Amino acid sequence: MSNAVVVGSGPNGLAAAVTLARAGLSVTVLEAESDIGGGTRSGELTIPGLLHDHCSAIHPTGVGSPFLRSLDLASHGLHWAFPDVDLTHPLEGGDSAVLVRALDETAAGLGRDGRAWKALFGPLARRYDVLADAIFRPVLGIPRHPVVLARFGLAALPPASLVARLWRTERARALFAGLAAHAIAPLTLPTSSAVGLVQGILAHRHGWPVARGGSAAIARALVSVLQRHGGTVETGVRVTSLADVGPADVVMLDLAPKTAARILGDRLPPRVARAYHAYRHGPAAFKVDLAVEGGIPWADEASRRAGTVHVGGTFAEIAYAEREVSRGRLPERPFVLVGQQYLADPDRSVGDVHPVYAYAHVPHGYTGDATEIILDQLDRFAPGVRDRIVAMSVTTPANFERDNANYLGGDIITGANSARQVLTRPRITTDPYSTGVPGVYLCSAATPPGAGVHGMCGYNAARSALRRLRIPLP
Repeated sequence: MSNAVVVGSGPNGLAAAVTLARAGLSVTVLEAESDIGGGTRSGELTIPGLLHDHCSAIHPTGVGSPFLRSLDLASHGLHWAFPDVDLTHPLEGGDSAVLVRALDETAAGLGRDGRAWKALFGPLARRYDVLADAIFRPVLGIPRHPVVLARFGLAALPPASLVARLWRTERARALFAGLAAHAIAPLTLPTSSAVGLVQGILAHRHGWPVARGGSAAIARALVSVLQRHGGTVETGVRVTSLADVGPADVVMLDLAPKTAARILGDRLPPRVARAYHAYRHGPAAFKVDLAVEGGIPWADEASRRAGTVHVGGTFAEIAYAEREVSRGRLPERPFVLVGQQYLADPDRSVGDVHPVYAYAHVPHGYTGDATEIILDQLDRFAPGVRDRIVAMSVTTPANFERDNANYLGGDIITGANSARQVLTRPRITTDPYSTGVPGVYLCSAATPPGAGVHGMCGYNAARSALRRLRIPLP
């Protein structure tokens, strides 16, 4: 029996481990930290009993992941929970744009821009299952559904600032800006509309759920599948060189490219080493977890029912903020993503005290304190929010990197979404998972299709390894 070692127990590492174990390999996962999950950890960060997600919290790519959907994770304890409203984007004066799974309802709320919204997202959402086959795989390949992919590419390749011209109202433009801002990149860059397009398609196809019991439930479910197929997980094992892994037919590295390069050392071919060391990381996140009595007092009613709230104002404000952050400057009004997971999963709360998280995009490696700026942004659209906060926990970019070595400089998406890295991450090759070292593969979010709790990077990397071993795919 062939054996495999997976370094890192984030969603992609676990996805690679499950795929290899299902194919009959003996699999061991090594995790440096004391608990599993990478970006899908959860725990008490403010007051006893209040459950917070440490990083990833809202999971449109999870519920829409072809790999995760193939596993029957419900039988392993994972259950998706959906809020009444998937997403809102507050504007001045108590107005807001509202995104729900029902395309017609979303379009109706966008007024005269509703028809254009439906024209863009409707056909792609309806063909999502076909489209997913392409967007969750490497770009450099032969697409199996070129017509659908071409339709997606026409809207995904231009800058978000250009796509936003499809709409005339600030509601629609701001709503798309917030979706595109998930790329944590300037909205004027080519391909900067791609992430926003995928987020909107997923919203209208599957919705934006949370994992009941916290995002850690995703990792626990994947480990349960792995163990059913004979795999094991060891925590507290830090790998600093390939020698630490021991003999293995396959080694999967759920690591940032620079970290992988350090571990592989001289075994890495020079051309690959150069690419890994040149790989760029993007802006960081600065997060505050809040215990809020009675919830956030949003000025607009829809945001009080929304699992996710994008706080950033108009399209122009968000575009300015993302540009400044990419240039290493913290704007006075950064883009802030707010998670109200308890609305879909009430057991996370303690009585009338609710867990809320809010993170701002800040410059890479930011060492300042963005707490008050984040609270100012919340207070702008929810006056009086400070009076309801009973406890708070802060996670700086340095904290993110300390708790997850892939988040270099606080970059929680493991790589800048420049046009080049969107299309050819982590290097230009037909097999982006191969490190050039026989039997060793990169499977982190630095590989296609990039960030998100979907497991597809790990699944794709495992498929690459199985092809080389001439083992049938599970």
